[in-house]
Amino acid sequence: MRPESKEVGSMKELVEVIASALVDKPDEVVVTETENEKEILLSLKVAPDDMGKVIGKQGKTAKAIRTVVRASASKSDKKILVEIQ
Repeated sequence: MRPESKEVGSMKELVEVIASALVDKPDEVVVTETENEKEILLSLKVAPDDMGKVIGKQGKTAKAIRTVVRASASKSDKKILVEIQ
């Protein structure tokens, strides 16, 4: 296993844990990952009713999630993107 693969898994788990703690329906939280040469895309899907909780007022919660993920991936040479769907 390459070190990046292990790191992607931990980033995925990090987003899942944070999102699950914020929403009313944690069993509907799904994080998928797409990796290419330069970046890793983590797509977060939640129940429609929970979308506002994940985004937060003026996007502050979403920005905080992205900041935490970016900080924990700072040792990686790849850019980490978090997309909320």
